[in-house]
Amino acid sequence: MGIVSKGSVVEHEFTTCKPASAGVLLRLLQLASPALPVGAYSYSQGLEWVVERGQVVGASGVCQWIGDVLRDGMARCEAVYLVHMLRAWRSGDAASALHHDESFAASRDTVELRAETLQMGFSMRQLLKQIGVPLPEALDQATQVTFPCAWSYLAHHWQLPEEEAVTGYLWSWLENQVMAAVKCVPLGQSEGQRLLIELSGQIGRHLDDILSTSIEDAVNAMPGYALASCLHETQYTRLFRS
Repeated sequence: MGIVSKGSVVEHEFTTCKPASAGVLLRLLQLASPALPVGAYSYSQGLEWVVERGQVVGASGVCQWIGDVLRDGMARCEAVYLVHMLRAWRSGDAASALHHDESFAASRDTVELRAETLQMGFSMRQLLKQIGVPLPEALDQATQVTFPCAWSYLAHHWQLPEEEAVTGYLWSWLENQVMAAVKCVPLGQSEGQRLLIELSGQIGRHLDDILSTSIEDAVNAMPGYALASCLHETQYTRLFRS
């Protein structure tokens, strides 16, 4: 998959893939939609701070920052946990799913990032109840739940294939990050769409590694990203939640 820019036109070369059934596609679109009422739009994950400090400038800087976080954080840690939680739900092993959930929560290395995933996880679990999805007792009674844990349960309930589920999850995160950049850099809406085209091409390149990585090899080591999140917690003026 590649991008070729010609003037104001972006040509995207897509690899051929098997189309999902209409039912799977519709549920995937619903799960990945910004209309999902979990509050994802209110977080920038440190991006607002690096923009404020002038460490990320313009569309090219945004592209590099988000691409680096996608490669070194989402693809090596969060998406790996998502896959293993999804597999645990599918095997009926709620205990393992919640064990992975606790480990993932412990991997969040700032107060801000931990609060984000727990708030979104709480909202996601509430949504599951409100739309009539039956929850296993362990998930229903858990004191706290991270977002990938609750999200992966609904992906299991709707029988989404692993590859499509991971793609949708990463797309949802990517779209939120780009829209945060549109607001705080700021960028134009068209520039945001160009960034989505370019960055979404990177998702497919990470899929095989995500699906084949053991939970023991999940790595969360991004000190610059963690520092940006820490400093965003006390940033004087903020558009995004801390």
